[in-house]
Amino acid sequence: MKGKCYDLEKRTTLFAEKVIDFLRTLKQDAINRRLIEQCCGSAGSIGANYYEANEAESKKDFLHKIKIAIKEIKETKHWLQLLAKANPSQVETCRELWQEAHQLLLIFSKIVVSIKKKDKEFENL
Repeated sequence: MKGKCYDLEKRTTLFAEKVIDFLRTLKQDAINRRLIEQCCGSAGSIGANYYEANEAESKKDFLHKIKIAIKEIKETKHWLQLLAKANPSQVETCRELWQEAHQLLLIFSKIVVSIKKKDKEFENL
């Protein structure tokens, strides 16, 4: 994606908005409806969990929410791959969104690693 945003709240919201915009362009058939619902839900949950993490009541709660966001990112990548398969003419858009999801995965994974390095209490979580 062009013009990367480094405020993660803004970036995760922008990502979900781009996914929604893309999903709105797809034909509404039986296969796409299911894929669209799933992808829209998981893409939106990334930011929602990050917002919740920022309001966490403890470091453990923060880490838990970040890990949920990571799961949602992985799920979104999965749905984007299936959407590319179901919509061959949209492979490039799916690839661009998948790449942004992957960048988010790297960022969120780094957050987890950093917390675990700094605080031995969280090494095994």
